[in-house]
Amino acid sequence: MHASSPEHVAARRTGTRPALISFLLAIALAVPLPAQEPPAETGGPDAPADTRASTDPAGTDTGPAADGDAQAADDAPVAGEGEVVLDTVVVTGEQPGPGLWTVSRDGRVMRVLGYVGPLPRRMYWNSAEVEARIAESGVVLMPPIVQLRPRGGAITGLFLLPSLLSARNNPDKDRLQDVLPPEDYARWQPLKQRYFGRDRGIEKRRPLVAAMELREKAFEAHDLTGADLVLRMVRRAARKAGVPLRQPAHAITIEEPRAALREFRRTGLDDVECFRRSLAQVENDLPTLATRANAWALGRLDVLAKLDYTDAAGACMEAVLQSRLAEKQGLAEAPARVRALWLEAAEQALGEHDASFAVLPMSLLLGKDSLLSELERRGYSVQPPE
Repeated sequence: MHASSPEHVAARRTGTRPALISFLLAIALAVPLPAQEPPAETGGPDAPADTRASTDPAGTDTGPAADGDAQAADDAPVAGEGEVVLDTVVVTGEQPGPGLWTVSRDGRVMRVLGYVGPLPRRMYWNSAEVEARIAESGVVLMPPIVQLRPRGGAITGLFLLPSLLSARNNPDKDRLQDVLPPEDYARWQPLKQRYFGRDRGIEKRRPLVAAMELREKAFEAHDLTGADLVLRMVRRAARKAGVPLRQPAHAITIEEPRAALREFRRTGLDDVECFRRSLAQVENDLPTLATRANAWALGRLDVLAKLDYTDAAGACMEAVLQSRLAEKQGLAEAPARVRALWLEAAEQALGEHDASFAVLPMSLLLGKDSLLSELERRGYSVQPPE
């Protein structure tokens, strides 16, 4: 992502993180999501590529994990088996790393890496196998995306930034107290005090935006970080090995971005459930999120499959996709479209290359409706990590 992209301009003006601005750009349908250019790499090009990958954005070397750290995560109870204390569960140091799924047919093989988020900030995982598999591949498939492009391009988007930033707020100058049920607003108060302090501006935000900012601040406070660093490692390994990257993308052109933004600004979203689930996640599920991250780093697929957690992000995305504006702009059908595009790209990779590699969110790899289950129904052999 370029430093001068609309997201970064908006972030500098408002103090809002680019990740949040990117999502707002999408839901406001006003500014294009830029090509997914990898961010600056941690450790530089001379960092050892066959030893470990870090989830620490600062590149802090915490050293090898103590046996007690790894054991704490290994023995951490899953949901329903007892309380997990976050501070004793988040592991640091080097961990074995996740296993890889294997998809094959007619002698051709695709290795698939699943990832979760958030991850412990100061944790390393052994990425030697991942990097070796990438190096022997003919292509690397990145997760599919939706690209929103206004008619007129990025210059149009920049002119719309002032209106876009005001679209973060509730229509009619309402505050959260005006749009939330009383019981939800009461639950919000102690969390607002803990994570936002005296920031009164958060009260102007739409419930969806307030929920996103709450989750981000809670993750930071509990030493958790996003999963984008896994994708960064994959990009870095592919570049080092000279393996081409392919990212299936569903492009949507917004014919009248100004009109779309005006409609969005005056339209409410059915985002109370998004807000409610975000409260529940921050109130109750941070230990579970840490346990999920640890299970991923330790290669414990069995633990991942058992864990139950509040899907706050899914509820927030659903609030957007079910809106009238999203339906009008073609966003409502985007999930099915990007699913089809990824499956098409995967079959093409398996048909053209003896070896290929893919990376996907773990949520798309587990369950009967997963992408790998669909490949299995199409006649491919799918083997989970050992």
